Formats: sequence, C-alpha cells, structure tokens
Amino acid sequence: MQEPPELVLTLSCPDRRGIVHAVSRMLDEGQGNILDSHQFRDPASSTFFMRVHFALEGSATQSDVEEAINALANQWGMETRLYDLAVLPRIVVLVSRLGHCLNDLLYRWRSGWLAAEIVAVASNHEDHRELAISYGLPYLNLPGGEASADERDEAVLQAVADTGADLVVLARYMQILGPMACERLAERAINIHHSFLPSFRGADPYRQAHDRGVKLIGATAGYVRGPR
Repeated sequence: MQEPPELVLTLSCPDRRGIVHAVSRMLDEGQGNILDSHQFRDPASSTFFMRVHFALEGSATQSDVEEAINALANQWGMETRLYDLAVLPRIVVLVSRLGHCLNDLLYRWRSGWLAAEIVAVASNHEDHRELAISYGLPYLNLPGGEASADERDEAVLQAVADTGADLVVLARYMQILGPMACERLAERAINIHHSFLPSFRGADPYRQAHDRGVKLIGATAGYVRGPR
C-alpha cells in the first residue's frame, strides 16, 4: 500500500486568538492528518509562527491544499510556504580549512540521516578535495581573502547556479558573505557557528569563551538574511 504524501506548512502572521484552530480545521476539512505541529509567539513583534507536518489522505491533492491555504492566508494575513517532504533540498556545503563540520554532514548524508541531497562542496582551500571526491561530490574552487567581497560573492552565487542548489550551508567557511550574496541567498543559506552568538564572534570563539570563564558549550545556527 502506497504511503500518503507528507507535506510541511510553515506560516507567520500577526498573533491573535484562533489561529491554531483555523489551521487545524482547514487541514482536517482538506483530508490532512496532522503528524506533528509546533508554534511560537514572538512577544516583541506580536507575530505568530507555526510549522505543521501532515499527511495528505483520501482523494485530496496538493493543489487542493494549496488553494485552501491561500484562502486561509488571505483571511488571516499570513505568509505561508508549503513543502513536499519527498522533494529533497539540494545543498552546497561551503568550508575553509577546518573540516569537522563538513565531515559530519557528509557522514550523516551518506548514512541517510540527513533529509537532503548534498550536490557539491565548495572551498577557498584545497584541504578537503579528497574527502569530497571520496563521497562522489564535485569540489569547487572559491577565491579567498585576496579577492574582493564582490568577487567572492560572485563565485559563491555561480556555484549555487551551476549546481542548482536550493540551500547553502556555511560549515566553518571563514569568509564573510557580502551584501550581494546575503541579498541573493536570503533565507537560502544557513550559518552554523561554533559558539553562542553574538557573545563570541570570529575565528577563535573557544579561546574567547575560555578566557571569560564560560561554563556552557554549544552552537548557534541561523539563516542568512538580506539587508533591511
């Protein structure tokens, strides 16, 4: 028996009472079976955020759900996105010299633990070429600090275009993305930083944290966003 398609709906809108009920009712009437749901209210902006993972059952189609979501979005002033979990995002991983984040991502991808398709590794150094090739991935050259910010941005954007990537993961990529790349890759690039931002920034946050006597360890991950 074929498993029903699984979709994820993400939304944000001004917070008010009844949003969860409205979304749940819309999905129930559209033959969507909710598998898990998470919501969050940002008190500073009074904005409500929600992520709903559901299976589409019965005779309903994704087009039917999209039509119902659009009607609900118009009614509640929502920004919405709908994702088909069967369609894996294509990822380019950017790295410099330290490869532990890259190695972990590649291992999880090969093991089937990462719900994505890594399509290339791009770097401003040669250190991890053999590692990428051992996974059957192309290794793309990026300019380093000797290049201008625009030249580095153009190279990153060209790598994304050449591979058809949906998402860029900055895995210890020690170059700063310039305004051009940040704008073009807004909410399509994830930075994984090995400390609690914004407390300890730069290339040596471990030593900064140690010198300040910090007793916690962890990381910060966030989407790159364009200028506001």
